[in-house]
Amino acid sequence: MEVTAARRSFLCDIGSWADRTALHEAASHGRALQLKQLIESGASVNMVTVDNITPLHEACIQAHPNCARLLLEAGAQVDIRTIHGSTPLCNACAAGSLQCAKLLLEYGAKVNPSLTALTASPLHEACIQGNVEVVRLMITSGAKLEAFDVHFGPPLHIACAKGRVECVKELLKAGANVNSVKFHETALHHAARVHLVDMIELLVEFGANVYASDNLGRKPIDYTTPSSPAYSCLGFYESNPLNLQQLCRIVLRRMLGTRASDVMDRLHLSPRIYGYLQFCDHS
Repeated sequence: MEVTAARRSFLCDIGSWADRTALHEAASHGRALQLKQLIESGASVNMVTVDNITPLHEACIQAHPNCARLLLEAGAQVDIRTIHGSTPLCNACAAGSLQCAKLLLEYGAKVNPSLTALTASPLHEACIQGNVEVVRLMITSGAKLEAFDVHFGPPLHIACAKGRVECVKELLKAGANVNSVKFHETALHHAARVHLVDMIELLVEFGANVYASDNLGRKPIDYTTPSSPAYSCLGFYESNPLNLQQLCRIVLRRMLGTRASDVMDRLHLSPRIYGYLQFCDHS
């Protein structure tokens, strides 16, 4: 106990450790004027709690872009990580704050911070929260579509598990691998578990394998309730494979990968063909 007390006293003396400060409180509650006054009075914007949470983390967790801007302008570290490995951008995405996310990226935040066993990527967090605009921002900013989280697998998996159909659509259109696996489990297994027919149809249209077996030897249909709409939908696709036209679309997009949309935007395609290849019928 004496060693701990002495260590805390020493760290506070050099200004690199602190309990929750007035700056943390102001940032958390969106009190921009108070925050500005504290900064002007000399308060350090990079003070951390025992969990390594800074005022910038607090501003992003609570989606207060004005406070985040004040902190960044005063020199707040944009990619500092909490004890669990979360960066302010992870927090902004988890809060669904498009403004905070844009601001952090303007100040050089990493869209692909290294993953730890305790945290997910900003794109994972955006998919969990379900804000499609934040998901789109992460993708256009270069987020790795196959970033593998030890708990969730790739972003597509967690988007399906959370039932975020619009986020799933953005990921697939951007070139996410529809048949990526975690323990032999695919996105379609997750979609089947949440019984979302729209999501199941979307995944299959993008080439999801309805016969894929997980590590228990179970196909997606095995996670649905017999006679339910999801069960009927998967049963239909098992009995009626996609037609040649649909297969050609899948192969073309698979060959182009993450460049698909960009390449097709530069080709002189008729609106009808372009719309089909871009799955505009699913917009």
